[in-house]
Amino acid sequence: MHPFRKAVEDRDIAAVEALLAEDVVFTSPVVFKPYTGKAVTAAILRGVLRVFEDFTYVREIADADGRDHALVFTATVAGRQIQGCDFLHFDEEGRIDDFTVMVRPLSAAQALAEAMGAQFDRILREAGEG
Repeated sequence: MHPFRKAVEDRDIAAVEALLAEDVVFTSPVVFKPYTGKAVTAAILRGVLRVFEDFTYVREIADADGRDHALVFTATVAGRQIQGCDFLHFDEEGRIDDFTVMVRPLSAAQALAEAMGAQFDRILREAGEG
């Protein structure tokens, strides 16, 4: 099991943050513009842990050199079942420098957008941007 997967499944946000590169780029499934930086990405991930219920990784896919991972997950958001995938790229130091999330179906993505929107002022405060 990849250390990122273990950290998320253990809800160990400190371990998750330790795996993020300072210049990580986070691409959200519900916002057009990516977010850049460890502080905002960590704050977004804390928000996600607050809104996802019954979060479980169900599959882990890695390339041969271990620098690209896809982690398929299921969860519930506001009563909607969601299926998604975290696409991770790791830099030379083994830290995540690119993090893209995709989710389905549309109704669950909309529920996620609404739930995360409600978290966003807190996310910006936690990231030191608000």
